[in-house]
Amino acid sequence: MDSYLIQVNGCGDHAPMLDVHLKTNGNSISLGKVKGRKPRWAVRASEMSKKTFNPVRAIVDSMKVEPNPKKAMISLSLGDPTVFGNLPTNDEVTRAVKEVLDSGCYNGYAPSVGYQSCREAVAAYYNCPEAPLEAQDVILTSGCSQAIELALAVLANPGQNILVPRPGFSLYKTLALSMGIEVKLYNLLPEKAWEIDLKHLESLVDEKTACLIVNNPSNPCGSVFSKSHLQKILAVASRQCVPILADEIYGDMVFADCKYEPIATLSTNVPILSCGGLAKRWLVPGWRMGWILIHDRRDIFGNEIRDGLLRLSQRILGPCTIVQGALERILHRTPPEFYHNTLSILKSNADLCYAALSAIPGLQPVRPAGAMYLMVEIEMEHFPEFENDVEFTERLISEQSVFCLPATCFEYPNFFRVVITVPEEMILEACSRIQEFCEMHYQGAEAAQDLECDK
Repeated sequence: MDSYLIQVNGCGDHAPMLDVHLKTNGNSISLGKVKGRKPRWAVRASEMSKKTFNPVRAIVDSMKVEPNPKKAMISLSLGDPTVFGNLPTNDEVTRAVKEVLDSGCYNGYAPSVGYQSCREAVAAYYNCPEAPLEAQDVILTSGCSQAIELALAVLANPGQNILVPRPGFSLYKTLALSMGIEVKLYNLLPEKAWEIDLKHLESLVDEKTACLIVNNPSNPCGSVFSKSHLQKILAVASRQCVPILADEIYGDMVFADCKYEPIATLSTNVPILSCGGLAKRWLVPGWRMGWILIHDRRDIFGNEIRDGLLRLSQRILGPCTIVQGALERILHRTPPEFYHNTLSILKSNADLCYAALSAIPGLQPVRPAGAMYLMVEIEMEHFPEFENDVEFTERLISEQSVFCLPATCFEYPNFFRVVITVPEEMILEACSRIQEFCEMHYQGAEAAQDLECDK
């Protein structure tokens, strides 16, 4: 039987040396000296974590500025309708959750894609002849954010690219880059109420394009696409054979003079993953209930995409079971006047804000048609002391204690976003302070030119 002898030489602080000799059949063979490994701690963050970047947080966290202590802070920056307490959810919604909690029937694990009965409830709510749905077409998720994450993960591989609106919700880029997916930004046109620049969009498509993200109604723009414009978007997707990820979390949150069209109702052949949830329309973003609706009438996705979504959903075993248990009642028993009252408040605030900001020299707001936001252009040539929208909004905080998000957060410099969910009196006060700020810093064309020459 062969024998093996390994000698370890080394002393003191020096790494041990392995003097390796193999003895077999009586013959000794030297393999030389090999330096041994001295264990050391080497814990490092993953590449995925290093690639994860939220531009909103990066910009906001870098704004080292204190508000004016003489004025109460008014934040028009956060897209959470619950912050000020003026937009509570409906009593029917909270009762539904209380009853489920008291029943004790929804305390365990649910299937990773959601309870069958809850998927049926969502399918029944959104089903229509133009875009039929069954329970198997619904994946329940932990908020709309996870719905978007799963949809991106199932459609795109590292090295591929996705088409994302500019300005657009920053989460698309955050998720894509963390997955090694390239982001290509297509332009929205403020002079056309934020419609897509379709020629620019189509020019970005190549053989590595995995999907087109369409956000309607829009965050941050508050825009709502017309039926004809959605049909033109679908025509591009159809010509290029690119599936659509539709972020429709603000679906049906449109003002009375406008109509919301789910993009899947207009598609005969383009496969669509539509992402939505309870967060905005039912005013409960913290409940983290979202969904993906699979629209695939030509069977282009086939079983592969459905199976992929099932596997991906198993990573966290689905959304909160308590909210799932209440879902059917929330969807089908929330009274219509609740939606109407919410939209009435948002429309009134939008009109007040638009009218007030339109009267301020140097600002050009774009009238919103839905969602919870309004975008405002800063005519930077009239504010030459500020380098950009970030500096403009920083000074607005320090002088007037009004916080609006600079649109650089949305890849669209020299604009800022206003959230219109705050109480009316705060909207009016904020607009008054913005006016005072602009009047203080506004420079006419000649004065601005002189100031530029002095720099």
